[in-house]
Formats: sequence, structure tokens, C-alpha cells
Amino acid sequence: MKAFQCLEFGDCSKLSFNEISEPITNEDEVKIAVKACGLNFPDILMIQGKYQYKPPLPFVPGIEFSGIVSSIGNKVTNFDIGDHVVAISVGGGFGEFATVKSTQVYIVPKNIPFLTSASTLYNYSTAYHALVDRAMLKKGETLLVLGAGGGVGLASVSIGKLLGAKVIAVASTDEKLKICNEKGADYLINCSNNTLREDINKTIGGKGIDVILDPVGGKDSEVSFRTLSWKGRYLVVGFTSGTIQQLPANLPLLKGGSIIGVSRSGFALREPKKHDKNMKKLINWLTTGIISQYIYKTYPFSETPIALDDMKNRKIIGKSVILL
Repeated sequence: MKAFQCLEFGDCSKLSFNEISEPITNEDEVKIAVKACGLNFPDILMIQGKYQYKPPLPFVPGIEFSGIVSSIGNKVTNFDIGDHVVAISVGGGFGEFATVKSTQVYIVPKNIPFLTSASTLYNYSTAYHALVDRAMLKKGETLLVLGAGGGVGLASVSIGKLLGAKVIAVASTDEKLKICNEKGADYLINCSNNTLREDINKTIGGKGIDVILDPVGGKDSEVSFRTLSWKGRYLVVGFTSGTIQQLPANLPLLKGGSIIGVSRSGFALREPKKHDKNMKKLINWLTTGIISQYIYKTYPFSETPIALDDMKNRKIIGKSVILL
């Protein structure tokens, strides 16, 4: 089979396009003929060797992908050959076939396009876990989403609206904010103007933000934290800016605020029953059209390194997807 392999940690341009053997299906795994692979920022971190999980070299990256079950391990009883599935795993999506533990695979209806199922559930499960399980966002509260034009950001705008919150979307371009508006954001702020704190205060009239969701890090983190309401919650989701925020410890003290870590993968590992319940709910929402991710661009399999570079340079709004 053909696959992009990471032979050494470093830049995504160093991925090697090779003909390799199909992976062997272990007793607790299913093998998937990959049809589409959604790109996520952890893909880049994993290739760079900077992710919390560092796979042994060489490996095939790609953590979120959809396809058709082609073989089943002898201890797997809940899948059939031919099932259409989506997987969220530690890799494998940048190859024509991937083996995944059955607990990391979910059946999706056959009328859902592979493009759709490969581009939605990683971002939406992160947003749902952040806003429901961690922040316990309530109807009528105000949610501020940093990096709202990205995959997790747009999913958080959508989930926030479904939960009945007033949503403020913060993004770096008007093009991104236009999509945030289409996803239901109530207020839009362009952070490239370098007047973020003033713009937030103007939007909320000095009342304070109840929940801030931050997948970006960097300079805007402290600025936004200072706009939290009393007992507000600040969600640390990621660091797509490349800079881990350094928040002064007096800020949560003065606000009575909470800094809450959000780890979708840690949640899935440590609380699998709750994670599985979330995923089934999201698949139902996907099937009934309640949620859908914005697809900015699709790339042919051969252009996987180009797609990763576009994501790294923050050219993507919502999601980009590799089609095999």
C-alpha cells in the first residue's frame, strides 16, 4: 500500500511517500481502507516530535480518518466487514490502510460522505468535552472563543449556540469571522487590530465573560483572561500559536476564576464510557444535520505535505481534508 511515513521528526515537508506492507490486524483491532483523512494540528506536532505522545519511528501520521472496514480481529464482535466507520487514533490516516483498536472506531451511516465523517468528530468531540464536561456551560452564559476560525474554534461556536450561550468569536481575518457568523456567532471580533481587550469590553458592556475557550495560546490569552467575570472559567485547549501562555497567578485569584485543562485524548483514555457516550451523541447530531464542520479545502493524497503546511501557516478556515 501507499503511505506517507515520518522517518525522522521535523518539518512536514520531510514526510516520505513510500510503498509499504499493509498493517497486520491484531485480535482487538479493525483494518480500515482509508477514504478520507481530516487534518488536525496534533498531526503537525506529532510529525515534529512535539506532541504529548511520541510514536516510535517510522510511523504513518493522520489521527482522524474515515473509510470501510476491510478486516476484523478475532476478539472484535461489534463490527462487520464493509461497515463505514470513522476512527480517531494515534495515526495511520496518511496511508491507504490503517489498523485501529476497535474502541477508537465508530460506525457511521453509509449515507454520510467520507469527507463529512472524516472532518467533524475530532473537533466537535473536543469542543463538546470542553464546554459540557469541563466548563459546564449554561444557557444564557457568555462564551468567548479564541481562534474561532479554526476547526476546534468553529466547532465550539456551534456547540456554544446549541447550549444556548451568547457566543463571541475572535479570529484574525474578516474571512474567518464571516464563517463564524454563518455558524451562529452572536458577536465578531477581529484580533488583528490589537485592541482585543477594548473590543471585548465594548461587546459585553463590562459585564465579564463566563467561559473562554482558548486553543491558540500566545499574546491574546492574558488579554482575554482579564475580561473574565467573577468565577469565570478559562479553558486551555491547545497552543496553535506555538507559544504556551504564561498567566500571572494573581489573575485567577482576583477573578475567583478557574483555569481548566482540556484533553480530549486523556478523557477518552481515562473515562472511556463517558467519551463513548459523547461520541454517539455527536454521531447522531451529525447524521441528523445538527452539526457539520466547514470544509475549507480538499487535497489529493499526493499533496498531503502541502495541506499540512497550509494548516501550519493558518491558511485554513475550519477543516482541510485529504482524499484517498
